[in-house]
Amino acid sequence: MLEIKNLRAGVDGREILRGLSLTVGTGEIHVILGPNGSGKSTLMNVILGHPKYEITGGSMIFDGEDLTALKTFERARRGIFLSFQTPEEIPGITVENMIRTAAQAVSGEKIKILPFRKKLYAMMDELQIDREYASRYMNVGFSGGEKKRNEILQLLMLEPKLALLDETDSGLDVDAVQIVSSGVAKFHSAENSCIIITHNTQILKSLTVDRAHVLLNGRIVKSGGAELVAEVSERGYAHFEKEFS
Repeated sequence: MLEIKNLRAGVDGREILRGLSLTVGTGEIHVILGPNGSGKSTLMNVILGHPKYEITGGSMIFDGEDLTALKTFERARRGIFLSFQTPEEIPGITVENMIRTAAQAVSGEKIKILPFRKKLYAMMDELQIDREYASRYMNVGFSGGEKKRNEILQLLMLEPKLALLDETDSGLDVDAVQIVSSGVAKFHSAENSCIIITHNTQILKSLTVDRAHVLLNGRIVKSGGAELVAEVSERGYAHFEKEFS
């Protein structure tokens, strides 16, 4: 589904990704681990095409198409979704209208209100989000946990091909992490893929991890199976930094 080769990218003339390569197959869940400042969030933003990041080398192929030639909204329409580490507040646009408008933009078809609302309410119930929040402005006045659950609500409603989850579990209590994890598990299928950045392995408990990667200084220095997540949790990043410095 996604093939990244020798990707180099940065911001304001500062290189952050330094020859990063990554291949994600359809139906796979990949976890990216690394210390703060290693380039994890940069990678997510570059995949979706955040305009402040500049690609200086390498390639990104998504579903057989070169991503680098596409604008951010075009990548989203192709089926790429990013759950933000710090979701933005959008005054004046309700949660329901925002998600329905996004769904129409992706599908290119007008969506009937009543069937959409029925599905939206069902998903909100599963994520333990009060239905009243559908008529509230997007993330305005939401707690941190409510914002993160709202991100997973968007994920479930938009049904993208590739979900990029950038520390969606950060700042959540144990119960909220379990709800978010269950939501991601509900989304995932053999037809889509996930790339998850996390410092908290609790979010992975409801998921089957296919590949894990350690990212240091803008490069993936080690890849493995789910056992690599356990190794990082037990030993931290210091021994990887010594080995690959």
